[in-house]
Amino acid sequence: MFGSTSLRLAAAYTVGFSVAVALLGVTTILSTRAALTQQFDERLRSDQVAVLDGYHKQGLFGLKREMAEASAGAGALLFGVQTEAGTPIQGPLAGLHTPVGVSTARLPDEREPITVRVLTDDLDGRYRLLVGDRSDHIEALSQKVLWRFALAFAALLALGVAGGFALSRAVQRRMAAISGTAQAIIDGDLGRRVPVTGDDDLSRLATTLNRMLDRIGALMDNLRQVTSDVAHDLRTPLNRLRQRLERSARQAGDPAHRAEIEGALNDVDAILATFAALLRISEVEAGARRAAFRRVDLRALARAVAEDFGPAAEDSGHRLEFDDGPPVWIEGDAELLTQMTVNLVENALRHTPKGCLVRLSAGESGGLPVLTVSDNGPGVPAAERARLFDRFYRLERSRSTPGSGLGLALVQAVARLHRGEASLAGGAPGLKATVVFPTTS
Repeated sequence: MFGSTSLRLAAAYTVGFSVAVALLGVTTILSTRAALTQQFDERLRSDQVAVLDGYHKQGLFGLKREMAEASAGAGALLFGVQTEAGTPIQGPLAGLHTPVGVSTARLPDEREPITVRVLTDDLDGRYRLLVGDRSDHIEALSQKVLWRFALAFAALLALGVAGGFALSRAVQRRMAAISGTAQAIIDGDLGRRVPVTGDDDLSRLATTLNRMLDRIGALMDNLRQVTSDVAHDLRTPLNRLRQRLERSARQAGDPAHRAEIEGALNDVDAILATFAALLRISEVEAGARRAAFRRVDLRALARAVAEDFGPAAEDSGHRLEFDDGPPVWIEGDAELLTQMTVNLVENALRHTPKGCLVRLSAGESGGLPVLTVSDNGPGVPAAERARLFDRFYRLERSRSTPGSGLGLALVQAVARLHRGEASLAGGAPGLKATVVFPTTS
């Protein structure tokens, strides 16, 4: 799940947004606390000025009177006056020792000390006036703001995660549709197109991809049609040429002349076989044969091929072995699967020296049906194995042997028609050809 780009982007956005909101919340809380403290200090200074008015008019007596009046009533401030040396004179704050200016102190109490914010001022070098109030309500208000912000932040984070997950799921569904279409096209369903919903960026991308696929499909159809037309158009004159060569061979009296004509006949047959293979590959790649798919026992099919090629393998000096076992069922075209298996066995027999062992097997690996043809011959260099599935590609040492270089191309075409994949690997020694099919369960 976390490998999804859309989910990572949604998570990154949620984290970034949450950090921004957290920073905003911290800034708001600190600003609120600073504003409350400033208002608190301004109140202390205001009441200090009122008390000092009595001191300026009547000295210490007037100061005590003003302090007594200001201390009466609910919500009144706390006061204290002491000598310059710190000796208490009057008031609950008189016993505190605080520096001149605003400071925070702990006032003793019967249950627990009380935190007070105190404004201390020097009076003519003779007395010190302390004006203060409990600051726990500032802390309480700050805690209340903090808790409410924490709840709002948690709700915002939950909504962000849920929204990011929902957005990721929506994008994933759209991307899965594009990926599924691409995979279907890879498997041979060239008519599939990306579904277009709405008029957003992904829909415009889907429209562009569909136009590209339409163009590619048209080009491939043209190429396939040209290949088929050329093969069909040339087969007729080549067949007429073959018939003439046969007549000439029958009428030729000179053995050397007859041998030349028979050699030309063999060349014409090879050309006709090449055209037949091209037509077969075009037919397979078009995907028209998929409509005839049915359940096929891959092991029984491979067994029949092994029995048919057993005598030919002995005549060529090879050994052909088959690993039998329980049925292996797949959905497919039995005729094409037989042709694919024949091509793999013929390829192994043709390109390995006498005395080599060719082993044919059909079974399951990792829960998937697998067809394997292996030999203990000279093998193929790793750099050239993948290219053997290209049309007309042949190894240098194989150019003197019969063939057109289309056998493995047909194998790959049949495998992909069945939504499988053909591959070549070293057999240590020799070569191992494997075709893996999708499970039918």
